[in-house]
Amino acid sequence: MQHNGASGRERSAYAVEQRSATDQGRHPRKANVRGGRLPRQPVTLLPTRQTGRVRGSVGRTARRARLGRGASVVLAGLAVLTSACSGADGEGETTGDGPTVRPSAPTSAPTTPPTRTSTSTALPDGGPRLDRALVDAAWANDVRRARRLIDRGADVNWRDASVQNAFLIATSEGHLRLLELTLDRGAKVHLHDSFDGTGLIRAAERGHWEVVGRLLRTPLRKDVDHVNNLGWTALHEAIVLGQGTPDDVTTVRVLVAGGADLDVPTGTGTTALQEATDRGQDVVVRTLRRGLGAVPDRPDAALLRAAAHGDADGVAVALRAGADLETRDGNGRTALLLASAADHLAAAQVLVALGASPDAVDDRSDTPWLVTGVTGSVPMAELLLRHDPDLTLRNRYGGVSIIPASERGHVDYVRRVSRTGIDVNHINDLGWTALLEAVILGDGSAPYQQIVRILLDAGADPGIADQDGVTALEHARSKGQARVAAILARAD
Repeated sequence: MQHNGASGRERSAYAVEQRSATDQGRHPRKANVRGGRLPRQPVTLLPTRQTGRVRGSVGRTARRARLGRGASVVLAGLAVLTSACSGADGEGETTGDGPTVRPSAPTSAPTTPPTRTSTSTALPDGGPRLDRALVDAAWANDVRRARRLIDRGADVNWRDASVQNAFLIATSEGHLRLLELTLDRGAKVHLHDSFDGTGLIRAAERGHWEVVGRLLRTPLRKDVDHVNNLGWTALHEAIVLGQGTPDDVTTVRVLVAGGADLDVPTGTGTTALQEATDRGQDVVVRTLRRGLGAVPDRPDAALLRAAAHGDADGVAVALRAGADLETRDGNGRTALLLASAADHLAAAQVLVALGASPDAVDDRSDTPWLVTGVTGSVPMAELLLRHDPDLTLRNRYGGVSIIPASERGHVDYVRRVSRTGIDVNHINDLGWTALLEAVILGDGSAPYQQIVRILLDAGADPGIADQDGVTALEHARSKGQARVAAILARAD
């Protein structure tokens, strides 16, 4: 049973109505739905900047209010949607490829469509046009253009008629690179949207756990329990508007780790635990119960133990208790290194979100990033790549991560990392490149044949010889790896 009291058909009706709104969150205002019905308001359809088509709503915003609509709303919503599809641009088509629409809207939509800002049109430095162009770039997640606009004088804190700016858009849409840019250029993190919500609430609503973690490393952490005008904190929105997906669960864990109050009630008096229980979000329930349980006596030791065993909830609880994110065990290994070495992705996500370093070196010259080359875990590599690991760091053999991966036959890992710009011709202390290791320590089987092809396509030089002057081709022939030798011969 859900607290919001809305039937599936009622939620669908509301979703239909929301899909007829325009690209910048100009939904019917829901500021007065705290425990009551959502008042119906007319929806104004406006063309988007780029195509003149009505851009569709995506995500959870259709579930933000406690609804009390009947079948008549279904028909009304369908009528609005039909009108949008048939008349918005003269082509009978809507688009759903724009930014996720968030219900942070003014009480009424503007009466004129927004002006298209062409990337090829010269704009004067500074002024409203440049500010609007920055918001457009934020919706498009065009970080390069956003940077140029800010360099030319666009105000990173300028808000449009829907009370949104580049920073708030980055939080709701989960644009981590854009968020970093806005923070670097002076974004005011305490600005609220039209629901009196923080960027943290917006990110939590959508399950953007990396953005949530990044915001908890700003002064906004002091407002982790801010309540918006719907009566919800970031934790409440992650649950009430979430579905218990892995991203939602990680969002809750990051908020628990960041010190969110687990007992603060919603506007209707329910707690986060009650909301999660009523929604059948069993994993979230377990996380919250761990957070409400006993506090570890030795938080640092608890963090290392939880990370090593893949106990993501334990990681969150230890951090909540004050554990040092970069604490080390007797071998100099951090919690993230332990999680990465054992391929415990869920635990690593919590750590990375809150700022754990992918470059922390242990006593054996391993780092969280370097050990991904040993495990061959592409998901772990993808996670760490989003947080800028140093691809030039060397392990105890003087090698970069793609070398042990090539040795061990980790095809998917080699394919992914070869596209990062890593030096595929790096020579380790043994005098071997990744290509040489794939041949010398490989068996010539199909995975190694693929790795040889991938490395060659990425620019590996087959002419580089080992310390004895023997090339990869010569090694392949001497080891009887006929197919690998044929691939290398063609490359020569």
